[in-house]
Amino acid sequence: MRFDNPVPVTTIAQLIGAELIGNIDGYVTGINELHKVEFGDLAFVDHPKYYSTCINSAATFIIINTKTCFPEGKALLVVDDPFEAYQKIVSFYRPFTPSLKMISESASIGAGSVIMPGAYIGNHVSIGSNCIVHPNVTILDHCIIGDHVIIQAGSVIGSDAFYYNKKTNREIHYKKMASCGRVLIENAVEIGANCTIDRGVSHDTIIGAGTKMDNLVHIGHDTVIGKNCLFAGQVGIAGATTIEDNVILWGQVGVSKTLTIGKGAVVYAQSGVKDSIEGGKVYFGSPVEEAREKMKEFVWIKRIPQLWEKVMGSKDKG
Repeated sequence: MRFDNPVPVTTIAQLIGAELIGNIDGYVTGINELHKVEFGDLAFVDHPKYYSTCINSAATFIIINTKTCFPEGKALLVVDDPFEAYQKIVSFYRPFTPSLKMISESASIGAGSVIMPGAYIGNHVSIGSNCIVHPNVTILDHCIIGDHVIIQAGSVIGSDAFYYNKKTNREIHYKKMASCGRVLIENAVEIGANCTIDRGVSHDTIIGAGTKMDNLVHIGHDTVIGKNCLFAGQVGIAGATTIEDNVILWGQVGVSKTLTIGKGAVVYAQSGVKDSIEGGKVYFGSPVEEAREKMKEFVWIKRIPQLWEKVMGSKDKG
């Protein structure tokens, strides 16, 4: 999440009750997760396993629950509970603001775009020119839609990330992490009926220009989809995944989190992608393998009864 204007780090420290150490004169430009942080960003860390990664990331300001060494030019904001500090910053700078109108007064809709009856357009949504938003589509706050985009009936753009902080005090429970990111849909994208695209936790979920989605496709938080991709029905993609240009995912393909599918890859129906895969190849299976090798494997599996008969027959003769 980018702040509308850079915020003095002293203001952030005061808001969350933090002890400020280091660059006390700096300005915070946004708040972000580790895999997305940039110079000027604020990040948080609450587990020793990730202290070093966070402190040495691109983030300039770190909310942390212990005093430790850090590079020159950065600052620590020391609090007891960094997660709750993050939540407080999000609720202050991007609070939940109900809109009781079907099209918010703060929304912007370009020339030639058609919003069909029953569609809901939230606060600070921007829709480009010559788009068609079909009935019962929901586009939630701060999402940005390009030109010549078609969104079929019942789809939801910008729902909260499926992202929870696991707590293990007396018993395991999960605490929701507030979503302050956006969904950015570029030009000439087509989204089928009853699709769901989650907003980023603190950054953006991005759908590249020219990409087409069938019905019942789900895109997780902070996922970046390249240009001219094709996703068939019931494809599901987990959070923080990168899918490069010209990728085809056929029906019911499942893609795990934080991986990359390379440019031009094709994944056959009902496959499962659990790790990053190279572009320019065809894949099948769960977990996926190159389709040609997987098909050879199936041929040998079909021959198992014949091979078994041969083995048993030779034993009988012996």
